[in-house]
Amino acid sequence: MPKMKAVQVSKPGGNFELVERNIPDPSRNQVRIKVEACGICHSDVVVKQGLWPGIQYPRVPGHEIAGRIDAVGADVTNWKPGQRVGVGWHGGHDFTCDFCRSGDFINCRNEKITAIHFDGGYAEYVLVPAEAVAAIPDELPAPDAAPLMCAGVTVYNSLRNSGARSGDLVAVQGIGGLGHLGVQYAHTMGFRTVAIGRGKDKEALARKLGASRYIDTAAGNPAAELQKLGGARLILATAPDSKAISAVIDGISPNGKLMVVGASPEPIAVTPIQLIRGRSTLQGWASGTAKDSQDTMEFSALSGVRPMIEKFPLEKAAEAYDQMISGRARFRVVLTIA
Repeated sequence: MPKMKAVQVSKPGGNFELVERNIPDPSRNQVRIKVEACGICHSDVVVKQGLWPGIQYPRVPGHEIAGRIDAVGADVTNWKPGQRVGVGWHGGHDFTCDFCRSGDFINCRNEKITAIHFDGGYAEYVLVPAEAVAAIPDELPAPDAAPLMCAGVTVYNSLRNSGARSGDLVAVQGIGGLGHLGVQYAHTMGFRTVAIGRGKDKEALARKLGASRYIDTAAGNPAAELQKLGGARLILATAPDSKAISAVIDGISPNGKLMVVGASPEPIAVTPIQLIRGRSTLQGWASGTAKDSQDTMEFSALSGVRPMIEKFPLEKAAEAYDQMISGRARFRVVLTIA
C-alpha cells in the first residue's frame, strides 16, 4: 500500500514520533485531504498530554488543517478531488441530537473533535467527515489559512455574534495567537478597537494591527482606563490568564459584555454586584463549525486579515511545538507539509 509520513504521540505525555503509515482510504461519508499546512495550537497539549477522557493512542495531533481533497467516499456529493479545503477543531456532528436538529452543530451531544476522535493534520494525509470541511478561498495560501481554522474562527465568530455594532468600543485583551487576529478583525469590522496588553513594547504592534488605543496593564488599571474612554461595549478576552481577565471586568460599559475565548483552568473572579451594576454579561464562546470557518476565511481574504506565522517542516514538529508551548512564537506556528 502507498505510504505517508505522520507525526504521532504514542501515549499521554509521550514524545512526538515521525512514523510511516499506510495512506488510509475514505469511508462512505469521509474525504481524504492531502495536507499542505497544519497549524500548531495551544489546544494540541490536550493530545500531547492525554487530557481528554477516552482519547485513544497512538494519535496524530493537529486541528488547523489546510490542503486539497484527493479522494472522497461513495456518499459524498458536495466535495470533489482537487478542491482547496480546511478542517478545524469541530470535526463533525451526528445531525440527530436536539442541538443538531436546531442547527446548533457546535453543541452536538456527540460532537467529534479533530485529532481527538480521529487523527489530525500532523501528517501528509488525513481523513475527515465531509461535514467538517470548509472551502479555502484562492487568495489564501495554505500556511495562512491553517491558523484561521481555529484561532481565526474563534475570534471572528465570537466578534460577529457578540452583539457589538460598528462604531462601538471593543477592547481585545491579549495580543498573542488569538489577540493579534482579534485586533485585526475588530478593526476591519468597524469597531473602535482598543488593545490591552502588558508592556509598552506591544503598543507599536497593536497599532499596526489596527488598534486606535493601547492600554498597558503594567502602567495602570486597565478597567479604569477603559472607563475613561466611556467603557467597552465588548471586551474580548483572548489571553488564557484568568487574573488578567478578572482585572478588566469593571471596564465594561452599561449593557456591555465580556466574551471569553482564551481557555484557562483557573476561575475568573467576578462578583454578582459587578454583573448587576450596568446589566453586564459574561459569556464564553467556542470556535465554530465548518461553515463558520469558511466565513472566517472569506472575510479574511476580502479584508486582508492574516495571521503572523512561523513555518516549520513536518519533520521538525517537536521543535515547532516547543516554540508554541514556550510562548516564544510570534504568533502562530505552522507545519508546512506539501
